[in-house]
Amino acid sequence: MMTPPAPRLPGVDALKGMACVLIVWHHLAFYGPMSDVVHTAAPGLINWLYSDGRMAVQVFLVVGGFLAAGSLAPRGVAVFQRPGRLILRRYRRLVLPLLAALFIAIVVAAGVRPWLQHPSVPDAPTLWQLLTHLFLLQDILGQEALSAGIWYVAIDFQLFAISVALFSLARDSRQQWLGLPAGVWLVFGLAAASLLYFNRRTGLDMTGLYFFGAYALGMLAWWASRSVTPAYWLLAIALLGGLALALDFRGRLVVALAVALGLVGLQRGLWSARWLQQPRLLQLGQISYSVFLIHFPVLLLVNAVLNHFWPAQLFANTLGLPAAFLLSLLAGRALYRSVESRQAPSPGVPGKSCIAQ
Repeated sequence: MMTPPAPRLPGVDALKGMACVLIVWHHLAFYGPMSDVVHTAAPGLINWLYSDGRMAVQVFLVVGGFLAAGSLAPRGVAVFQRPGRLILRRYRRLVLPLLAALFIAIVVAAGVRPWLQHPSVPDAPTLWQLLTHLFLLQDILGQEALSAGIWYVAIDFQLFAISVALFSLARDSRQQWLGLPAGVWLVFGLAAASLLYFNRRTGLDMTGLYFFGAYALGMLAWWASRSVTPAYWLLAIALLGGLALALDFRGRLVVALAVALGLVGLQRGLWSARWLQQPRLLQLGQISYSVFLIHFPVLLLVNAVLNHFWPAQLFANTLGLPAAFLLSLLAGRALYRSVESRQAPSPGVPGKSCIAQ
């Protein structure tokens, strides 16, 4: 039986759990004919889930950076050895559950393809396509994804590798500026470049550089939550976010800033996090990576059944949406127990980053 994580990081698992719920519902609105039928009765809700539900990705980005800072450089200086080995461990922990979920997605897609003619159903994969997914290069090499959200796993891995590289570069530097180690300034500099330039170039959204700004806000939130002078860290967060929003207002960045500041407040006890300590919400955060990986084949299967038997019946398709959501949670729990939780933790390394951490 799963037990909620220790409450030493208030709100983290709850935030992951809530973001996971929103992402699954976003994909319910995005993929398959069920949502098309329900759209006729609830266009506002389906449109919101379709267009704005993906904002939950910002929660995963900021939380991922927050936890990465706590593991890699809790005081701004690298506490790890052998960066290459560390990156390989992260790759293994991300990819093993991914491969299990991809196998299920491929099998389900093959099963429903003859009787669900819909763009949501991926084509049978080629060997090259499988290899690009194995090495998390599918988007960079222009290959169609075999499941929803796989792009984010690749981005998560890139962000972790970039962070390891930055702290490794600064490891031997004893120079400080304004009392901060070189690693912090490297993070701050790349975050500024990301928020002010890379994140405004949609053609770069298959790279970690596009998303590093939000990830770095989470890192700054970690250091702010542990500092004896948090005001300076909060000023850095406000400066980065304010400049980026003034240059190019982005709703996703507003969400990232809110999550970063919220994490600082929760860690420093500025407001109560009691409602975020509900056991079921914490458990959902614990299995959120597995739910994220496995929910797409569940959505395909439920869509196929509803489309075959009740293709235009509003009541049946409306019930199908929450049914697919609940089945996704059950499938995620099974994947977590059978694959993800069986991986031995690495000393000094968080379980996984962002969604997976």
